[in-house]
Amino acid sequence: MHMNRREFLQLLAVAAASGMALDSKSALAGKAPANFYDVPRHGNVSFLHFTDCHAQLLPVWFREPNVNLGVGGAVGKAPHIVGRDLLKTYGIKPGSAEAHAFTYLDFTEAARVYGKVGGFAHLKTLVDMMRAQRPGALLLDGGDTWQGSATSLWTNAQDMVDASIKLGVNVMTPHWESTFGAARVLEIVNKDFKNANVDFVAQNVVTNDFGDQVFKPYVMKEQNGVKIAVIGQAFPYTPIANPRWMVPDWSFGIRDDGMQKWVDDARANGAQVVVVLSHNGMDVDLKMASRVTGINAIFGGHTHDGVPQPVQVKNAKGITLVTNAGSNGKFLGVMDFNVKGNRVVSYKYRLVPVFSNLLPADKDMDAFIKSVRAPYEAKLNETLAVTDDFLYRRGNFNGTWDQVIVDALMEVKGADAAFSPGFRWGTTLLPGDPITMERLMDQTAITYPQTTLTEMTGATIKTIMEDVCDNLFNADPYYQQGGDMVRVGGIAYTVNPNKKIGERISDMMLKGKPVEADKIYKVAGWAPVGEGAEGEPVWDVVASYLRDKKTIKGVKLNTPKIVGIGKNNPGIADYDGSYS
Repeated sequence: MHMNRREFLQLLAVAAASGMALDSKSALAGKAPANFYDVPRHGNVSFLHFTDCHAQLLPVWFREPNVNLGVGGAVGKAPHIVGRDLLKTYGIKPGSAEAHAFTYLDFTEAARVYGKVGGFAHLKTLVDMMRAQRPGALLLDGGDTWQGSATSLWTNAQDMVDASIKLGVNVMTPHWESTFGAARVLEIVNKDFKNANVDFVAQNVVTNDFGDQVFKPYVMKEQNGVKIAVIGQAFPYTPIANPRWMVPDWSFGIRDDGMQKWVDDARANGAQVVVVLSHNGMDVDLKMASRVTGINAIFGGHTHDGVPQPVQVKNAKGITLVTNAGSNGKFLGVMDFNVKGNRVVSYKYRLVPVFSNLLPADKDMDAFIKSVRAPYEAKLNETLAVTDDFLYRRGNFNGTWDQVIVDALMEVKGADAAFSPGFRWGTTLLPGDPITMERLMDQTAITYPQTTLTEMTGATIKTIMEDVCDNLFNADPYYQQGGDMVRVGGIAYTVNPNKKIGERISDMMLKGKPVEADKIYKVAGWAPVGEGAEGEPVWDVVASYLRDKKTIKGVKLNTPKIVGIGKNNPGIADYDGSYS
């Protein structure tokens, strides 16, 4: 579907008049204005950016976190601001459509007013609308696009590859894409993407043997007579956070020196604008922006932070804008530069929420999605149970969806305790929703889904928890790997994010008794990164649990006691546990 700005605004007016959520009288406060999707063009160079959609082709519910703590110099700064503090920081009206998009506040009620978010058919309509006003605008895909749904897993990512091409993606960089294996990634890059003229860039992925670039480090484009370079930055810790054996010949890393080299190379080749398409995570991007010069903007992903406006970071030669565009197809970042000579003299940015109720579905994309899902509909729509509770994932320490998973692991596998990875992807369910196989797969669809049951000493359990906690709360962003704290079932504990590794976790209790360092416990888990792991897929374990329960209600979150962060920390609100 292609439409000009006037046609699009006329369609929105019709939608509002027909009683869609745009003008809902039951909104908590205020209304989405009639010009909600009117984003006037500024300047002569434009970028459209989405990231971390996690293979969600259809509209979904997705709740933002109520706990996103920063440490060190990051305390109280974006992206570590949640809820009412975020609204105040960015001047967003409580109860508005944007308040619902950017925060967890009154989520169930607001979700019923404003509807679901994302969906590639609706995102396509918005992309086309923005491009109609912005000749030559580049669509950037920040990665984590091919993984996160049942159909992506079952089609070996082909549904998302084809959808991305139909969406009009120009440039992409990876993370979870690598979990389909090096051979599959190269097949897509050298066949599907090459034929569609999609550039796959990653300056920080090189061969183990000679350090040769695996992918193009950057691509040069021209927009309205302005030369542009887009440099790729893949997730630097891919072989640590995910199985190394899936990409055995590739080396990753942050590689500031390489980034500076390619920025300088692009400038030497005439680039008037240099941007980075990054999957570092926002805290890492903020540090990189302070160290590497010559970058106009970093379009970031990985940490799923929906940040309404860029952070301006000073470095030795100027200022770099750092953005992060959320997840699940929920937002489209629109960045306009006014470029004169070799300088960006001004910019305008908006992170635009994608409300599927307010955006008509693109007919061609909608038809494609229906066709790719058709062979799997019966399996996707199997109802495993119904939830009386609100099921979500995001938050530094736990979510109700993850609690269901660890409860299932402990009960089905007969474990004393359970670990579930602190993944930030995974959709949300409202009270009364059916838990279908599709929704379960949204939480678990990975290429290494084996479940495990391992005997561990109390000391080993603490070591694992300390290690993951350090990945999240190390004061140096370059040692952070994104994601959230491992979800823990069965063990209560206290955490101090501001301590050093080995000192953050304390007061570990299991069934009312202290966890003993030398005692052996049976611990269930899933997603082992080692090659050759065996075990029943996690979705089968949880599905059997759900079928047996039939109704999920009264989920009791196992949230740690948090100390050392202060009672007025803007990175935490409405927490289920205690904090100080």
